[in-house]
Amino acid sequence: MATQTTTVVDGVKTPIMSLKHISKYFGGVQALDGVDMDICRGEVIVLVGDNGAGKSTFLKVISGVNIPEQGEIYFDGKAVTISNTLDSVELGIQTVYQDLALCDNLDIVQNLFLGRELTRHGRLNEADMEHIAQECLNELGIEIQSVRAKAGALSGGQRQAVAIARAMLGSPDIVLLDEPLANLGLKQRQQVCKLIMGLREKNVGVVVVSHDLAEVFPVCDKVVVFRLGEKVAEIERADITTERVVAEITGSNSFLEEE
Repeated sequence: MATQTTTVVDGVKTPIMSLKHISKYFGGVQALDGVDMDICRGEVIVLVGDNGAGKSTFLKVISGVNIPEQGEIYFDGKAVTISNTLDSVELGIQTVYQDLALCDNLDIVQNLFLGRELTRHGRLNEADMEHIAQECLNELGIEIQSVRAKAGALSGGQRQAVAIARAMLGSPDIVLLDEPLANLGLKQRQQVCKLIMGLREKNVGVVVVSHDLAEVFPVCDKVVVFRLGEKVAEIERADITTERVVAEITGSNSFLEEE
């Protein structure tokens, strides 16, 4: 798990990652237009916006799926290039996509260690993997009866929890969550929100793309609003209201002028 502390200078956190003037095109369509954003350890940032606003495209820039045509990226103060998902992972960034990418026919242990299995004397070290899997779930406060349960038998909330646990096995500094509350019931949403707060407590920087405003606002430190490829607002926790965020998303001048 990430254990580094956050540096604070004159009351301002030093970001672990800074993205500056990020622009991305798909053919003749500009999906991102000069977007700036800082990510700090122990901070939950929620990206919101209408469909096609650019929030998922921006998340994919951080994860290495999309390569920007313009812009600069800094990690721990050093300029870096993210040309693919491996570059992102090597920096300490883990991504949990909306489809979760779990194998339903494999159990929890097998899903957590898929592609990075532990071996001993040329054979799979099932005992160590099972122990580490259980320890990881416990640290995240995830209650599942058995780490040998098949992924296909888990609830939506449990599947999301396993996907987050898999990301945490890499001891990341930043975790990206793409629509983590989609298609979940109320109790499962609350469970995932609790997991997000747990990541913050472990000093992980968390970036969440979500349409579920009411659910994620209580757990976030900052809301970043995208509209038509631009970052139009960055709202700190104390100033977040549903009315203001919706006004920023839609460009409702009447509400914003009243502010």
